[in-house]
Parts: sequence; C-alpha cells; structure tokens
Amino acid sequence: MNEWKPTETFDSAQGAVRWGSLGTGDPVVLLHGTPFSSVVWRDVARALAADHRVFFWDMPGYGASAKFEGQDVSLAAQADVFAELLRHWGPAAPAVVAHDFGGAVALRAHLLNGCAYRSLALVDVVALAPWGSPFFRLVAENTDVFARLPAHLHEALVGAYIASAAHGEHAPGTLRELCAPWLGEDGQAAFYRQIAQADQRHTDEVQPRYGEIDLPVLVCWGDRDTWIPPAKGRELSELIPGARHRLMEGAGHLVQLDAPAQLTAALAGFLAERG
Repeated sequence: MNEWKPTETFDSAQGAVRWGSLGTGDPVVLLHGTPFSSVVWRDVARALAADHRVFFWDMPGYGASAKFEGQDVSLAAQADVFAELLRHWGPAAPAVVAHDFGGAVALRAHLLNGCAYRSLALVDVVALAPWGSPFFRLVAENTDVFARLPAHLHEALVGAYIASAAHGEHAPGTLRELCAPWLGEDGQAAFYRQIAQADQRHTDEVQPRYGEIDLPVLVCWGDRDTWIPPAKGRELSELIPGARHRLMEGAGHLVQLDAPAQLTAALAGFLAERG
C-alpha cells in the first residue's frame, strides 16, 4: 500500500481526530471498522474521488487519531463524534459508506443522533446480534492480561488477527501498515482498550429500529467473510425497507483489499443511481 496520511485535525469530545478529503462533487463519507483505520479505504477513496468529494477519518483511538488512557472509544462515543464531524464538514447530507463496526456507528448516528444521509452503503458491518468472534470475546474478558503481553508477542497476535480478516494473503507491507497503529506502548494499550469497550448493547439499542430507515441502502458482503458470516448481510438487507444486497465474490471481511474493483464498481453504480 502506498502512503496515506489524513492531514486535517478536528478536536472532538474524545480527542484529536485526523481526517482528510479527496476530489470534488457530492459528498461521500467513508467509515472504517476495527481494528483498522481509514487506510483500508485508500484505493476505493481515490477511485470514488473522480466524481465525489470523499471524506475519510480515523476514529478516536484508531489510526493516526488520539489514543489515551481513559478515552471513550465505544460505539456510542464514536457515533457522537461522527455527528460532530458531519456538522463540521457542512450542511449537505452526504452519502455514507461504512465497514465493520463503522456500520454500527453510522446506523446509531442516523437513528439516534438524527444525522441525515443521502444514502447508506453497509459493507460487512457489525449490526446484528450476536457479534464478536471467540477470539474477540476471549480478549474482551481478559484485557488486563493481554495488555501486559511482551511487545513481540502482542505484535504477533495483532498480525495474526488482522491477517485473518482477509481471504488469502496480502503483501507483507500491507499487513505491517494495518498493524502499525497498534504497536508501541500507546498503540498496544489502545488495541485492548477498544476491545474492552466493545458492547453489543450499542447495536441492541438500534437493531429494532432498522425498519424505520427511509433512504437508499446497499448492503455489500464478502462471500468468504469468516468474521461476520455472509448470512448476516442477507438478514440485514431484509430488515431495512428496500435495501439491496450484493455479494462480493472471493472476498473475506476486508473487502476493500480483497476485491477493491468489485466493491468500487458496486459503490460507484449505487452512488450514481442515487444522484
């Protein structure tokens, strides 16, 4: 992956948020998931920027954004920060594209914070109970123990975990870049902090309201996703009135890296249809 650095800073209630934008035109906002950052959207963002102004950001506690002890990085806090950012970026209702727990953030911001979107694309998202892999639950129940791992063991664990999100292998440089924000004393603490604060109640609060969503929705899912089964994508699309469902062939959970051309084509077509 080539260099990617969000260059702008927004002072949110949960610390400095790093963000950036590309292109001109109708606004599109990209939300990453965990344990990732906006870098996973790099190729898709550059392609969509041919016709749109594409906003991207690293959530508090992720990527290049602030990480500190006592920080609230829960899904509820992230939705509040997203609502702050949308007000900062301007009055136009954007198209929103969200991956993994970024989906829960986008759904909460829309249904609970009253954020208006022009359309919503959900890509392998955390949205339906139950969620959390056995590994994720193990770490969540023992965060104090994992946070004390020697640095080299922590690095190996993070690398293996992130690699399991892909279908097949990516270039070693790609894996190193995805892992980098979680290394070092601050990064290691932040990695376990975000897992410790992951709480299904934050999706339980909005799941009964998916039938209220009244805007164009596209649900995309990797057909080889081992983190969140593809059946969840079909279930989610059936809960949202009028939602369309697309499977991305040969893609795991990290669809942006496994099948960037398929995903970009699906998103570009959806955004064009919805004006």
